[in-house]
Amino acid sequence: MKIVRELSTLRAAAAALGPLAFVPTMGNLHAGHVSLVRLARRHARAVAVSIFVNRLQFAPSEDFERYPRTFEQDRRLLEAEGVELLFAPAEDVLYPQPQTVTVHPGPLGEDLEGRFRPGFFDGVSTVVLKLFNAVRPAAAVFGKKDYQQLAVVREMVRQLDLAIEIVAGETAREPDGLAMSSRNAYLSAAERAEAPRLHQLLREVTVKKITPEQAMHQLAGAGWKPDYVEVRRRADLKVPQAPERELVVLGAARIGVTRLIDNLEF
Repeated sequence: MKIVRELSTLRAAAAALGPLAFVPTMGNLHAGHVSLVRLARRHARAVAVSIFVNRLQFAPSEDFERYPRTFEQDRRLLEAEGVELLFAPAEDVLYPQPQTVTVHPGPLGEDLEGRFRPGFFDGVSTVVLKLFNAVRPAAAVFGKKDYQQLAVVREMVRQLDLAIEIVAGETAREPDGLAMSSRNAYLSAAERAEAPRLHQLLREVTVKKITPEQAMHQLAGAGWKPDYVEVRRRADLKVPQAPERELVVLGAARIGVTRLIDNLEF
């Protein structure tokens, strides 16, 4: 596996490998990331992964400084998967000057997560476009765990006419249903035991045992601070106006200091 940290080196290395499938990450890799790497392998002969904790998508009150950084562990995991190229830039490589030009994803980025994390999807869209321009992949893989992020990236690619296939990977879960996430490491033992409740309540919404409002109420009653539980259309994440066949329920809630998100298609 070739590790590169500079844009000039990256472009030469990527071009030498031919068509690439790309998996952008913020590191602290787990089995969910491995599943995305394996999915990428099915879409190109060579796989590139990036590790970059993107300051632009963190609000001042969020966890940029304490976000887990585990480069050596991540490197070994990617080598074991046969990844050909790892791009791990320093912050001043991607942002050599203040990033005053950003990508605003429009209304799709202002709803749901965007309501509670203003500017989040501007930061995501900007760094993803910069990474796409640097790596120039044929395909890029994103997990469905970050369902709205996947939708935002797809729309950006469509509207900006980028010649990149966006591939969606299924959410990897722990045996008790908790969606795998780097932020799960923040959970105390008691919080970790409670954390699967979010997934369980979303599942009850999908089979109409409870409403989204009841799910919110149950989370609050169990000591969570819920932001939203909402049913949307899969195609565009808009509120369904009539009976629909392809829906997704999305939820976000804080348990202790840790904010968890999850979703289920139905």
